[in-house]
Amino acid sequence: MSVLEALRVPDGLSARVPAEERGAGRDDVRLMVSRGTAVAHHAFRELPGLLRAGDVLVVNTSATLPAAVNARLGGERLVVHFSTRGDAGPSGAAPTGGVWAVELRSPDGAGSTLPRAGGPAGARVRLPGGGVLVPREPLVEGSPRLWWAAVSVDVPALLARYGRPIRYRYTERDQPLSAYRTVFALPAPDGSGSAEMPSAARPFTEPLVTELVRRGVQFAPVTLHTGVASAEAHEPPYPERFEVPAATAWLVNAARASRRTGEGGRAGEGGRIVAVGTTAVRALESAAGPDGTVRPSAGWTDLVVTPARGVRVVEGLLTGLHEPAASHLLMLEAITGREALTRSYTEALRHRYLWHEFGDVHLVLPAEGAH
Repeated sequence: MSVLEALRVPDGLSARVPAEERGAGRDDVRLMVSRGTAVAHHAFRELPGLLRAGDVLVVNTSATLPAAVNARLGGERLVVHFSTRGDAGPSGAAPTGGVWAVELRSPDGAGSTLPRAGGPAGARVRLPGGGVLVPREPLVEGSPRLWWAAVSVDVPALLARYGRPIRYRYTERDQPLSAYRTVFALPAPDGSGSAEMPSAARPFTEPLVTELVRRGVQFAPVTLHTGVASAEAHEPPYPERFEVPAATAWLVNAARASRRTGEGGRAGEGGRIVAVGTTAVRALESAAGPDGTVRPSAGWTDLVVTPARGVRVVEGLLTGLHEPAASHLLMLEAITGREALTRSYTEALRHRYLWHEFGDVHLVLPAEGAH
């Protein structure tokens, strides 16, 4: 059994509150840096000195929604996690509020929730304010957790009035929505957003972004609205909505071309493509052709990045620390390799890095001399 397969994250290494409650601010987290199997330890505020002019940071602009709402099914108390807005839906015309992928969970009495099978089909789940949610069918056949459901009311308005951020049991208490939104978050015209925060970007602050831009680092926005990823489930990601705009495709392709040709006549001096978070990897790789050329794209992606599939565009990744059974580790392995990934996670445990959305972060860069 490998180190990764045997990995168990001690309870004491779960980040229970945001960094600004533990220290001096959002950027007051640690940064582990991997270059191949070489591992170094930094503060996140040192990031500008670890990147170089021309590097492109690909960031997810999806805003986190207050996606958890109390509900009732007969006499049973529930919490509905609204995951992903559907299209017209798999079973006929869309109702007034549309069709959403939802997770039904049981309150645990301490502000968080416990797993519960979805459905049953046709049940009338009562929402606050008089709305009704009707489960139709599982999102994936044979999986009981996420269901397509028809909703009788406008969901963004429902969430704005009654919703709160999804919270898992390792956190200490409820936090305001602002704690779950990154500096890059932008509101979507239709009220869509992410059920859970694209958390790799959480430590960024406006002064740090300004300093990176001053040093010649470029930012390329993408959008991927993340669905729920229950900590108990460890399932591959479900299909999610994404968009890679034309300006981002152009910037990424130009950076890759400049590295091939070499600015000033020397090859290899263009910028590296570094994704901020696994969601940015999924969006960008979904828009890339077999040769790595990125095209403007929008729609649904069901891409799962694995070592067998590999990556075509992304060369580096800034990400949080992931549970051992999470499919995200396959993505990291595709970018950095099994040996390097094992070494970095062994170091993270040894140095007691903090896990989860309020925790420390990991910067994966190509090995020295690779680019």
